[in-house]
Parts: sequence; C-alpha cells; structure tokens
Amino acid sequence: MSGGHPVAGVSGERDPGLQPERTRLAWRRTTLAWAVAAVLAVKATLQGGASAADVVAGALCCALWVGFLLVAHHRIRLLAAADRPRPMPARLATAAVLCTVAMAVCAIAVVL
Repeated sequence: MSGGHPVAGVSGERDPGLQPERTRLAWRRTTLAWAVAAVLAVKATLQGGASAADVVAGALCCALWVGFLLVAHHRIRLLAAADRPRPMPARLATAAVLCTVAMAVCAIAVVL
C-alpha cells in the first residue's frame, strides 16, 4: 500500500465472518474432550479396586468438568448474544485456566 490509500474492497469496519462460529465450535470440541477425560478418569479410578483417594480424584475430575462446562457455556452464550464478539472476560479466562490446571493435577493423581 503506497501513499496511504486503502486497499480496494476493504472497509475500515471489522467483519467477524465465521470467527465467532469457529470459536463456539472450538469451545464445544473442548468440552467434549473434557467429558472424555472425565469418563476415563472415573473408569481408571473404579478399575481394579478403588481407594478412597482414587474415588475423590475421580469425583473431583467430574466436578472440574462441570465447572469447565459452565464456563464454556457462558462464553458460548456471550458469543451468540453479540454481533461483534467481545474479548473473554478475565474472570472466565481465569476460571477456565484454573479448571484446566486442576484437571491436569487430578489426572496425574489418578494415573499415579
């Protein structure tokens, strides 16, 4: 672009295109992957005689999945409610990260 002239056919207004839909689908895929991880955690804890710690870790994995599901559902609703998607609120991002880290810790506890 020379001389500061805009590119032909490009307006100054942002067109989100399919980005919000891709983001919603990514959240759905992630919650599905979390569901599979929670089911596998429960299966691993119940297989071969579960101790009390194993049952607690499996239940915690399920609770974390529900927490992440609530965060994802809230984000999906925010994306669907607006024509122009807003950034994810910091408290939702923090909740998603904390759920993910806690799920990883639970997964390590179940495997060991």
